[in-house]
Amino acid sequence: MNKLGAKVVELTEQDLDHMTPSEQRAARGLASIYALRMMGLFMILPVFALYAESLVGMTPFLVGLAIGIYGLTQAIFQIPFGMLSDRIGRKPVIIIGLLIFAVGSVIAALAESMTWVIIGRAVQGAGAIAAVVMALTADLTREEHRVKAMAMIGISIGIAFAFSLVLGPLLASWIGVPGIFWLTALLSLGGIVVLLKIVPTPIESKFHRDAQPIPAQFKKVLKNPELLRLDIGIFTLHMTLTASFVVIPLALRDYALLDSAEHWWVYLPVMLLSMALMVPFIIIAEKRRKMKEIMTLSVAALVVAEFMLMVGYHSMVLIIIALLVFFIAFNVLEASLPSLIVKAAPADLKGTAMGVYSSFQFIGAFVGGSMGGLLYGAFGLEGVFLGCAMMLVVWLFVVKTMRNPRYLGSFMINVGPVDKEQASHLVHELTNVTGVAEAVVIPEDGIAYLKVDNHAVDKHALSQFSYTGKS
Repeated sequence: MNKLGAKVVELTEQDLDHMTPSEQRAARGLASIYALRMMGLFMILPVFALYAESLVGMTPFLVGLAIGIYGLTQAIFQIPFGMLSDRIGRKPVIIIGLLIFAVGSVIAALAESMTWVIIGRAVQGAGAIAAVVMALTADLTREEHRVKAMAMIGISIGIAFAFSLVLGPLLASWIGVPGIFWLTALLSLGGIVVLLKIVPTPIESKFHRDAQPIPAQFKKVLKNPELLRLDIGIFTLHMTLTASFVVIPLALRDYALLDSAEHWWVYLPVMLLSMALMVPFIIIAEKRRKMKEIMTLSVAALVVAEFMLMVGYHSMVLIIIALLVFFIAFNVLEASLPSLIVKAAPADLKGTAMGVYSSFQFIGAFVGGSMGGLLYGAFGLEGVFLGCAMMLVVWLFVVKTMRNPRYLGSFMINVGPVDKEQASHLVHELTNVTGVAEAVVIPEDGIAYLKVDNHAVDKHALSQFSYTGKS
């Protein structure tokens, strides 16, 4: 019995540190589904601007719109899909989303005009399963291991993106861009097989405020200046990425005179080196607590990369150097920004903060594609790179105003059924545990949401509050 009179089965420190085989299988399966879908979206990024020249009705703006429009429909549908999954179950909604994605891929594969490619890409984005995958991950993992499972999904996204840039040009030379769209449809159907054959079915699906957004709390999250700075950051990062790739393939082919079938030779070393070289910066940011400094340096590096592309897009050497600088910084920021969201969000609003953050990310991709197309049509390649550099300079000033983050991670404990008085008492007890900076106990959830110093927290003491049985 704990001090509140609830019967508990205490978790050991080993339980808190290790996922069960079922949890590992769920995390790996869901990470692969997410990765397959993201590969389907991103493989056209380095090749579409070249392919679009053969489509009826091509204009620079429509090229950018086709590249980025998935972000708009993704942002629109991700929260409704999440809410629908609360009603009819996670797996049915994920299957529906993957089928919608496959239909969009087929529409784009069969398209002979820009209009139908844009429709296909919009339908792809409408299969918005990101929030549902996160909710199912929460259903299938204990509170103490949820952060690890989410991290596995995050890593899979990064790997999928890197592979996409390399595979896109390679596959386009073999099967053409329509073939890539057909392949993405197959990958989507493969995701359904993984879901049904590998991912366990949860005994119970419920709302998880650490993994799902609460619409009523959006205003509170958007009014938080630290979270808003980070939202602006991910918006600008993906806007810049998408806008740049409206024209980078053209620069490589038309000015650096590299045949489109050979573009993957540029992306392969750039992605491998950038992923390796990002690691020291991440270590310095987290271990030495230099997050703001590394973030500022990374945004400044993006500005330099865009200016290098603006003045050097005629030179293969300068393009490669610029892309390497860009992707080192991009990878550092892509890994750091979600970590900063976790640090800045109130303990019980992490899911809402991440939901808003994801929406900014997707809208950034949409705005970037559209902006890149408009700037290219009006001012050429230089206009796109200059426009991106100017937006990044604005972001750099925003970063300079951010506070040094609290180096705290999220941690959750299932404390079982408690009333308001017991929850208040638990908050007092938990905040007295070494390494716990903030605690919120939601009686209706039976969950304690904590912000902890991962280097100092006493996990043995926290294990005393874990509830895994009923009175």
